[in-house]
Amino acid sequence: MKNSKKLQILLLLPLIAVQIKCGSSKNAVSNSKAEAWITASDESSKLKKQNDLVFSTETNSNQTILVDASQKFQTVEGFGFSLTGGSAQTILKLDKTKREALLQELFSRKSDAIGLSYLRISIGASDLNEKVFSYDDMPEGQTDLKLEHFNLGPDLNDVVPILKEILAINPNIKIMGSPWSPPVWMKDNGSSKGGSLQPKYYQVYAEYFVKYIQAMKSQGITIDAITPQNEPLHPGNNPSLLMLAEQQAEFIKNNLGPAFAKAKIKTKIIVYDHNCNKPEYPLTILNDPKALPFVAGSAFHLYEGDISALTTVHNAYPNKDLYFTEQYTGSGSSFENDLKWSVKNVVIGSMRNWSKNALSWGLANDEFYKPFTPGGCSTCKGALMIDQNQNIKREVGYYIIGHASKFVPEGSVRIGSNISGNLYNAAFKTPSGQIVLIVENDGTAAETFNIKYNQKQISTTLNAGSVATYVW
Repeated sequence: MKNSKKLQILLLLPLIAVQIKCGSSKNAVSNSKAEAWITASDESSKLKKQNDLVFSTETNSNQTILVDASQKFQTVEGFGFSLTGGSAQTILKLDKTKREALLQELFSRKSDAIGLSYLRISIGASDLNEKVFSYDDMPEGQTDLKLEHFNLGPDLNDVVPILKEILAINPNIKIMGSPWSPPVWMKDNGSSKGGSLQPKYYQVYAEYFVKYIQAMKSQGITIDAITPQNEPLHPGNNPSLLMLAEQQAEFIKNNLGPAFAKAKIKTKIIVYDHNCNKPEYPLTILNDPKALPFVAGSAFHLYEGDISALTTVHNAYPNKDLYFTEQYTGSGSSFENDLKWSVKNVVIGSMRNWSKNALSWGLANDEFYKPFTPGGCSTCKGALMIDQNQNIKREVGYYIIGHASKFVPEGSVRIGSNISGNLYNAAFKTPSGQIVLIVENDGTAAETFNIKYNQKQISTTLNAGSVATYVW
């Protein structure tokens, strides 16, 4: 009899163990926590970790953001800034120890870093260089049809060295190149400002791009994507170029695309690279059956138009990628206004409209918003302001992008989440399986709300104009 009871107990032990395990698992889920990181509109908190929030099954009447991982959208390539020549020059002025610490903070995935994963650089000078140059400048009246004088020029002194230091920290960072102007001798007005690329130089200019990508590769720098022209409908900057949609289509299908194919260049060609008010520009190129195969996607800025323009293009060509490549913060705006607007539109807005990245404009400048070219942007505020005493001030752009880059690495997938009232948001699942929710309170009062995921929820409050990133 004793042996029989002992046998029954032994047979029941696995079932008891399963019940205990299931029970403990259930408790673990119901007690799971979410991290909360907040930047307040009044600057009282800047990307600062708060007390953890606890998921529970309790219900209430609060508005709710429902996060749904079964809804999957685009894969994220990264968040970051433009590493302008001026940015590189400004960062290089830091002593070695300070510079190394800053680059680790910006580009590593350490707990005290913001993990930038995407950079845009200019092909030749942008307007945030101290002077205008191309990679093949010639004396007036002379040309260089064989590009025998091509070289990376001033970039070898600042952009290339800083990129090498960044790549040592994050070898997988994505880099996009964009020209502000071709060499002046290729243009119809003989000036770095405005004018158009002469058709007789289309092929030479295509070879110029090939040489650029190969020259950067020889420095150990892979250019993942290029755009044929920064802001092609804004010829008033210095440098700049007017390039109409039909011209860009001709250049891509007859010259740039075939040149890349011949040289076995894998760099993506991304069209447009200008404001959201003209989705017809990229659509004109994508509608060209000969240009279409060479085009990987379209890029946008938001100085005009609505961020939904990206979805307009996505709906027409769902197999072509979207990119958000530039938005500046200005010296005349407030921390509060820039934080609200840019997180709502540049970060959350671009992500909810299929963009694979979100980039702000210059990474760094000095205390006088320099350097910039004659006629370039004198009010563009970098994410960092570095003064002559090597003091580093983290400006609003640092926090706008940091709220995404720190928590949403390359390879994350945007997942489903609903806009609830004034609470604009975007949700992601990271490669490691974490869920990330970025929320901006666009209202004028504090909002109390729930975040619901897998039948559990947390309740929290976010002040007006503030931004939070929740991670679990």
